[in-house]
Amino acid sequence: MRRAIIVFTRVPVAGQTKTRLMPYFSPEECAGLHTCFLKDIAGQCQKTQADLYICYTPDNKGAALKNIFGDDKIYFPQMGESLGERMYMAIQRVLAKDYGSCVLIGTDVPEIKQADLDYAFRLLDVHDIVLGPTQDGGYYLVGMKKPVREVFEKQTYSHASVLENTAKAAFERTLHDIDEKEDISKFRNRMRKTLELQKSETGRYLLKKQKISIIVPIYNEESTIESLQKQLIPLLDKCEIFFVDGGSKDRTLSMIDSRFRVLHSEKGRANQMNLGAKESSGDILFFLHSDSELPKHPLAEIRYVMKDHLAGCFGIAFHSKHFFMWTCRVISNHRIKDRKVMFGDQGIFIDRELFFEAGMFPNLPIMEDYQFSLTLKEMGVKLGIAKHRIYTSDRRFPQKTIPKLKVMWKMNRLRKMYRDGVPIDRISKMYRDVR
Repeated sequence: MRRAIIVFTRVPVAGQTKTRLMPYFSPEECAGLHTCFLKDIAGQCQKTQADLYICYTPDNKGAALKNIFGDDKIYFPQMGESLGERMYMAIQRVLAKDYGSCVLIGTDVPEIKQADLDYAFRLLDVHDIVLGPTQDGGYYLVGMKKPVREVFEKQTYSHASVLENTAKAAFERTLHDIDEKEDISKFRNRMRKTLELQKSETGRYLLKKQKISIIVPIYNEESTIESLQKQLIPLLDKCEIFFVDGGSKDRTLSMIDSRFRVLHSEKGRANQMNLGAKESSGDILFFLHSDSELPKHPLAEIRYVMKDHLAGCFGIAFHSKHFFMWTCRVISNHRIKDRKVMFGDQGIFIDRELFFEAGMFPNLPIMEDYQFSLTLKEMGVKLGIAKHRIYTSDRRFPQKTIPKLKVMWKMNRLRKMYRDGVPIDRISKMYRDVR
């Protein structure tokens, strides 16, 4: 029995496709994402034993689809007024060519597989109509042996009652369509559990397009701010960057390039970083200290870690050749893997939704990063670590060996006191702020 698949789609033209994802994605990015959907769908359709038809709109742009599906497929424009009428007329047109069964699929579900298509055709061996449901209550697939207009009449598409109104027997696997920003977040979460999705055209595109917000808390940073800006200026067109000042009394603010956005907050890294997070729009929040030296491609490294994790950081290193600074580096980096704890000077990055779900940084005078790590640990969040390290200043450590050891010992003691429930104000008074 001859079989046919109809891919029912818009042509991926900027400003005319996936518009519900704007302004999160630009018109060009929306068109790029839709192109990835089509490439993934084309790959699965071409594995299925069925003739492939591409039914498209707008009707003067169909040639662009041949770069995706190939010249040997059959292309025709959509006809009819309503969405339901256009789908019905597409199925009617194809079934008129003496096919025993026909399956029409939309293109908002890039996770469709050959197995879904094959299963739909098997169901059509014993049923007249089959529907493939989506999580939002609609459907991404309709299969028929004969065109049945009633399935498409009096429906309001893209709303949760579509499936309930039309389906008598839908098949089991429910898929996720991607229409809005929230759908993108859910897809990325599914990618972290499924290597196959990471390797798909859609997966690779969405990994590359994760938006990053860099948030830098600053306070009296005139000795570090110029060096950091030199590193961040090349990233201005690639991500969002905020400096959050906690009331600097030196020349810090006057030294900040006007291209950077500056926010003002009460002093305290927790207050400053939380304000930056609230004002940001990134999918990933990257909290960076002013005395940090980034590796060559920090955004790419962050995105690579975040394909598998919801939070992570860079390893830490010091330019100092002193043996005890090397020891500090080894212990700090081992702590991430062994004790699942990361500190702010390692450049914490985290999924936006998780950051707010975890309650943001706790409003503590110090150890806000330590407590935040403990919270993530309690939540069962697995931490990732970037391939290359952040170099950070050793300005908190005295130059001589014995005083250096005393500071290291004191920091460990303060963390132990915190874990033992000593009041944070008492601990804070014992901490030496070098700024």
